[in-house]
Amino acid sequence: MPKLRMKTKAPRSSSPHQDQSGGKEQGDADPRATLPSELEALELVSEIAHDLRSPLTSILTLAEALRDGHSGAVNEVQRRQLGLIYSAALALSSTASDVVELAHGGDRLAKREPSPFSIRDILESVLHIVRPMAEEKGLELRFTSEATDRRLGYPLALSRVLLNLTTNALKFTDQGCVEIAATSTGRTELEFSVRDTGRGVNPKAMTTLYQPFRREDRGYTFSGTGLGLTICRRLVEAMGSRLELETQQGWGTRFWFRLVLPPASHFV
Repeated sequence: MPKLRMKTKAPRSSSPHQDQSGGKEQGDADPRATLPSELEALELVSEIAHDLRSPLTSILTLAEALRDGHSGAVNEVQRRQLGLIYSAALALSSTASDVVELAHGGDRLAKREPSPFSIRDILESVLHIVRPMAEEKGLELRFTSEATDRRLGYPLALSRVLLNLTTNALKFTDQGCVEIAATSTGRTELEFSVRDTGRGVNPKAMTTLYQPFRREDRGYTFSGTGLGLTICRRLVEAMGSRLELETQQGWGTRFWFRLVLPPASHFV
């Protein structure tokens, strides 16, 4: 887990009033004594991010409701403005969630007991969340599911990975489409992928693509913090797989991974 390091320089002094124990003037307080520990700092950041998620969720809900005309008709300009509000709130909410997850190791959603779920429900839920963002940019959303629908696995972790990858694909695609797919590669194995027709990943960024808190050219990154792909990779690995990448300028980018998800014999 990455650590937040807070550094300070000890004051230098040649005063004759220094005591023998620490070389400081009597009565001076060590400024380091008031700084939080690394663990405390990380917990504080996590708590702040957690507190941000509730109001951001309210903004998302209200913006979507207004945009869909639930409180009265809106014109095209207002609809576009509400779409921008929704997209900005979604980006902030995703970053806040990434901070909270990273503070807990980044893989806790895949540490729970496997449970039955519907693949189609997960794909449709992701599409529903990102649709305003796609419409605001004039992009087409597609999804393909050729797999047996009811499976046993980690629906929260899977949903989080697909949502992060889809949000990122939309962010860096200016025209064309974004496609989410789930296809069977065996009786119990499925391949999930998110493909876009965007600019592609800068080759110079490949070596640090999965590093959190990176600072580099934002040709294809989740945010300035670089947390999104870090969370995705850790969750995919916690589910027993590996996040793979295909990218090419003029073609776009495709993230994919394969999971062993047995058919659920009893689905609730």
